[in-house]
Amino acid sequence: MKIKRALLSVSDKTGLIDLAKTLSELGVELISTGGTSKALADAGMTVTAVHDVTGFPEMLEGRVKTLHPGIHGGLLADRGKQEHMDAIKAHGIEPIDLVVVNLYPFAATIAKPGVTREEAIENIDIGGPSMIRSAAKNHASVAVLVSPSDYPFVIDELLRNDGELTQKTRDELAAKAYAHTGAYDALIASYLRPKSDLFPALLPLAFTKVSDLRYGENPHQKAAFYSEDGTKSIGIAQAKKLHGKELSFNNIYDLNAAYEIAQEFVVDEKNAFAAIVKHTNPCGAALSATLSEAFRLARAGDPISAFGGILAVTRTIDVETAELITGPNTFFEAIVAPGYDEAAFKILTERKKWGANLILLELGSREPGEGGLDYKRVAGGLLVQSKDAKYTSTNELTVATERQPSAEEMNDLLFAWILVKHVKSNAIVLAKNKQLLGVGAGQMNRVQSVRLAVQQAGDRASGAVLASDAFFPFSDGPETAGKAGVTAIIQPGGSKKDDESIAMADSYNIAMVFSGSRHFKH
Repeated sequence: MKIKRALLSVSDKTGLIDLAKTLSELGVELISTGGTSKALADAGMTVTAVHDVTGFPEMLEGRVKTLHPGIHGGLLADRGKQEHMDAIKAHGIEPIDLVVVNLYPFAATIAKPGVTREEAIENIDIGGPSMIRSAAKNHASVAVLVSPSDYPFVIDELLRNDGELTQKTRDELAAKAYAHTGAYDALIASYLRPKSDLFPALLPLAFTKVSDLRYGENPHQKAAFYSEDGTKSIGIAQAKKLHGKELSFNNIYDLNAAYEIAQEFVVDEKNAFAAIVKHTNPCGAALSATLSEAFRLARAGDPISAFGGILAVTRTIDVETAELITGPNTFFEAIVAPGYDEAAFKILTERKKWGANLILLELGSREPGEGGLDYKRVAGGLLVQSKDAKYTSTNELTVATERQPSAEEMNDLLFAWILVKHVKSNAIVLAKNKQLLGVGAGQMNRVQSVRLAVQQAGDRASGAVLASDAFFPFSDGPETAGKAGVTAIIQPGGSKKDDESIAMADSYNIAMVFSGSRHFKH
């Protein structure tokens, strides 16, 4: 199909002039509107105004200009049906073979601080999506371009084929066009939907590809990384990569887990927090007055598992911390931090033989307690829930045993309770002095998780506290903890056999508190 007439109307003018010059040199008539028309004219090209094609002036502050049979008849006429061609000829309408359109910047508009609803509504494009959909519907005869990233290969094909585009190219461009307008409408629907309507009857979602990945969880799986369109929440998709090798599927998943844990502790302005994650579970975590000490304690929690892990911290990484990170018998795949001192960055990237590959991400903190939705894919469907953003305070706890926890134990219980929320269920966490000492994750029975956490903590279990993400169905869990020397337990409570667990805790002089809420993580 040879391109003879093209309509260009773009908000994002990246690559526009190069494309238009190629079309002009191939003898293509250029039709355009507003700012696009001016940009082309300023570049020395001859442009036909849309109102000259339609015979009708723009109106309603530009809301109506391309919504006219003179445009859509030229786009929708099926070149293979003589009655279509006769109809447009009878009305003086000429075919349009190429549409180059990208839409009003709705996403950028709603991302602006303090944007009004009126401003957002005004940036909902009507004519653009209509032209894109008309052209895409008729892609047997019409090509549609919605992304500047596609201009180079279209230019190349036009030059190689004397102004023609193949059907394969038109097919691919049409699919991209419908995806583009679908994502645009999904973003608008999300913006207009009341915040109270978490689970609408229709849930349109829009995600834009950030990059292809080397592979998925395993080398035989293909993978890519997408960011959610229009989200105002800060997350791993918004991180800035400063250094290191290409991110993998597992890197991103673990970085997200580590960052989410660290975000629980950003409200503590007096202390720094460090978390080390392996396979999405924390294997080390600590809260301390300095970042270097928090890191040292986090790694000391389980130095074997920490090797090859992912690190997240709540403060800018300084030289002292960087020295520890690159110390003997250490290795990390990636780090996410709010910043890096210049000297610390040099140490991290140059000191060790693996420094060239060490992935360094920069990502600030989001607002404390920020919720949102959590999506879990199942075959043929999607589970949607609000995020587990619940924070438990001391006044929500109920002491169930004879002994009250000490102030130090209570602080450690709350620390452990935050961490256990981020461990795969069945989940058990042991901690002391705000340092993670033992983890039991993802076991099919709770007592086995206790045993694993106690085994990992070793002698350090004596005097430690324990957090369980759900209630103990039997007293064997508290019994195992008591034998290891655990002095305090936090759990939701609510089991039919709570009395037996309480009695077991009392027999070991354990202080047990009930939170009244659980933190399953599947």
